[in-house]
Amino acid sequence: MADNRVVQGRMVTPGKLAEIIEGDSVMDAESIEDASQDCPDCGGNVLEVGYMPSVTEFVTGQKCQDCDWSETDRD
Repeated sequence: MADNRVVQGRMVTPGKLAEIIEGDSVMDAESIEDASQDCPDCGGNVLEVGYMPSVTEFVTGQKCQDCDWSETDRD
């Protein structure tokens, strides 16, 4: 799967997608993957990325490609 994806009309890297989900900078991010669900708000495609917001935490975040919806596995 390609590293960069389009989210809400902008090309983003895994790190940038993680920052959009987290609302802050992150230390490291894995490759972007397609999630196994559709967006609960608009029905659009959902992307998933694993990232480290700090040295001691690993989070999996999901973000809709078409709207503002996002969530993490810590929610």
